[in-house]
Amino acid sequence: MKIAVVGAGAWGTALALVANRNGHDVVLWGHNADHLSVLERNRVNERCLPGIPLPPTLALEPDLARATESAEVVVLAVPSTAFRAITERMGSSRALAVSVTKGIEYHTGLTMTGVVEQTMPHAIPCALSGPSLALEVARGIPTAVVAASVDPAKACQIQSAFHRPSFRIYSSTDLVGVELGGALKNVIAIAAGVCDGLGFGDNSKAALVTRGRSEMTRLAVACGAEPATLSGLSGLGDLTVTCFSRLSRNRSFGERIGKGESAAAILASSVSAVEGYPTTRSAHELALRRQITCPIIAEVHAMLYEGKDPRKAVSDLLDRDPKRED
Repeated sequence: MKIAVVGAGAWGTALALVANRNGHDVVLWGHNADHLSVLERNRVNERCLPGIPLPPTLALEPDLARATESAEVVVLAVPSTAFRAITERMGSSRALAVSVTKGIEYHTGLTMTGVVEQTMPHAIPCALSGPSLALEVARGIPTAVVAASVDPAKACQIQSAFHRPSFRIYSSTDLVGVELGGALKNVIAIAAGVCDGLGFGDNSKAALVTRGRSEMTRLAVACGAEPATLSGLSGLGDLTVTCFSRLSRNRSFGERIGKGESAAAILASSVSAVEGYPTTRSAHELALRRQITCPIIAEVHAMLYEGKDPRKAVSDLLDRDPKRED
């Protein structure tokens, strides 16, 4: 099978390695031709996946049209803020378009496969999501994720293409639930990082993760998701690893916010995209549109976009009226 991976960051490179190890014809595209030249010369993505060699059978291609030409599967691993512009350049593709980008478009409230339906009308939108830190996947550390499509046969096709002993893939037809679980957990992970930055303990983070999952479920269900999906790999599973792992960019971003750094300064120094930052804005807007109460998302939005002090945000969360657990 010919597979094109669009996006040469950590996650795109890791998935290109998974597909290559499964014996597929894989080409990796990146927007930065100079970066691709370095990868071609050194055969390692030291910036994103240090110490992981790129096999000679993994092709690198700076031209998007050539990279995706005749591809049966196109893996979309680009930042959510660039997702529409890049997928518009592939408008004639009839491939399985597998989004692995965990975001929500701000102005439309669409998930990434929702964007694909508009920009790649002949393609078949799918998603791959779950607790999958790129470095661990590249190292072959056991991981489980979920492939989603409204067509169960297409979800199984993605499952078959990427499944291997160290990369177990389940399938789902709840495309919106899988995508929203992956996107919304990044906002909660920022809040978890803030807890770390403020010096709070495990009790605090456990409470945050539990109530965060409740918010994720309320909002996702309002958008058409199945509640059980948010307790699965793309919901609770991804939420857990992103909130607790030292490898999580979103948790680390939140930790620095909790220690008093500004979002602008942190983003300027980041090598890879921090998807939780734009997703916070999108998720907050989506909750307002759907009239869903999401206090953690609201407080993260206030910290990142309104300059609210993290300690005040925590205080306001704790000062809310007592309620029955949902």
